[in-house]
Amino acid sequence: MPCVGLIVNDGKDLAVQTANAIEAHFSAAGTSVLRVSSSGGVVGFANPDQHLRTLGYRACVPPEFHSEMDLALVLGGDGTVLSAARQTAPIGVPILAINTGHMGFLAETYLHELEEALTQLQAGRWSVEERTMLVVSVKRGEQRRWQVLCLNEMALHREPLTSMCHFEIAIGGHVPVDISADGVILSTPTGSTAYALSAGGPVITPDCPVLQLTPIAPHSLASRALVFSDREPVTVFPATPERLMMVVDGSAGCYVWPEDRVLIRRSEHPARFVRLQDHEFFQVLRNKLGWGLPHVAKPGSSDPGLSQRGEPRLGRR
Repeated sequence: MPCVGLIVNDGKDLAVQTANAIEAHFSAAGTSVLRVSSSGGVVGFANPDQHLRTLGYRACVPPEFHSEMDLALVLGGDGTVLSAARQTAPIGVPILAINTGHMGFLAETYLHELEEALTQLQAGRWSVEERTMLVVSVKRGEQRRWQVLCLNEMALHREPLTSMCHFEIAIGGHVPVDISADGVILSTPTGSTAYALSAGGPVITPDCPVLQLTPIAPHSLASRALVFSDREPVTVFPATPERLMMVVDGSAGCYVWPEDRVLIRRSEHPARFVRLQDHEFFQVLRNKLGWGLPHVAKPGSSDPGLSQRGEPRLGRR
């Protein structure tokens, strides 16, 4: 393994200390290590009237990184993984997510498994799973004013203290529809377990070639989540006189004005995740979100009179 990358949440001491140990490990084995901060993938919130993001989504790729790298190890939580995907997807470098955060829904391995994970990497016992990413652009006329890559979702919603909004949404060449709501979420299958899930959308397995449109607090019983082919580009026109806020993956965003439109399309560059073992999505749902567990057996239940399956123990009075 001639060259690997390290993407580190350098605001977290644990992530930095672990990165130091990993860098020393690979250097001792003769592997070149290119280390960068995950902050390079955090675009932040901008007013495109003052700051046009004309360079496009490739601007997040670190100058040191290149397509000949074997992989990049990511140290942090889920937010760090989302940032790392922007830094690596355009050059096709797979990422191994090592959780040093909290939930770690996108993590492949954990600190107590680190030594074994490094052994597997160096022995070549790993595979790659691809996840859909989106290109989110804000345009005014023919001018592109802002653009970023998205792994989870694009959320376009009203500002605080403003009224409900109207959105005209065109999916592919179909007739536009009008949605009255506080906002709308356009998500990938990966993002179906994030903001879209909280807004009442369905969980979609990662291998489905679809996107999901979910209204936020819609003002109609007929406005519900819609799942459609990811080959269909989506255009959102804000049909409201006030400016709106757009947030992408929780770490990028900008204002959207009535004269703007938001274009969302499937990226030709998927996020590529290193897998050290068979990735069982339903097991992740069970472990992280309690999906499919009896109510009494969900995380936090400590009733000594119940078995692990949620059934009363024999002899309990």
